Amino acid sequence: MSRSRPARVITEGPRPKHAQLRDVLADLASHELGPDAAIPSERELMTTYDVSRATVRKAIESLIADGLLTRIHGKGTFVATPRLESRLHLASFSQDMRRRGLEPSTRLLSIELDEPPAEVAKALGLSADDVAWRLDRVRLADGEPIALENGWYPRGALPGLDRQELGSSLYELFSEVYGLTIDTAEQTLWGETADGTTARRLDAPVHTPLLVFRRVSYAAGTPLEYVVSRYRGDRYQIHMSLGHDD
Repeated sequence: MSRSRPARVITEGPRPKHAQLRDVLADLASHELGPDAAIPSERELMTTYDVSRATVRKAIESLIADGLLTRIHGKGTFVATPRLESRLHLASFSQDMRRRGLEPSTRLLSIELDEPPAEVAKALGLSADDVAWRLDRVRLADGEPIALENGWYPRGALPGLDRQELGSSLYELFSEVYGLTIDTAEQTLWGETADGTTARRLDAPVHTPLLVFRRVSYAAGTPLEYVVSRYRGDRYQIHMSLGHDD
């Protein structure tokens, strides 16, 4: 194994060998290899550190679970790209990315008038025979796909939405073109894995973990957006500050 520093010796002792090797690999990933770089093969690690395959696999699995490494089937194990971290707050994707010094962009998939599901119609205050704008987009940061957005928007409040520039912040568009400012939202978060279609759109392996946000946004009490956003769990994480309820 080509390394700039001598291989650390894995010793017998009270600390398990897999934990020692985990520290070695974490240091290698953090200080010698860059994001997306391949780590040495299992066989190479076994030879270099004189440990068993089970020890190597346990160390690697621990780092995958912590998000420092990622495994791509048929290719190997790589240093994971650091996750973008977000605090839960009311902001558009574009605003959120710019705040981090990243360049947001959008891949527009489709926009059309369609009959929304009952849950969406209820959330947007639509009648049974109303249609709404269905807007599907992939959101990118510095050119890397981060999220897939599937949104619904009331036609009555947003006439001609399909003729607008939809490649940047919708919240800014709503304010500047329609005079509607998003000021409150209700949001629910859960986890799932990417199916084939979602994985292709996010340039991710099938079954990639996703953070899923369902948001209903309001402008002066009027529902204006129902959107489900699926974020790549290997590129995005959430930070929350918690306190006791009074």
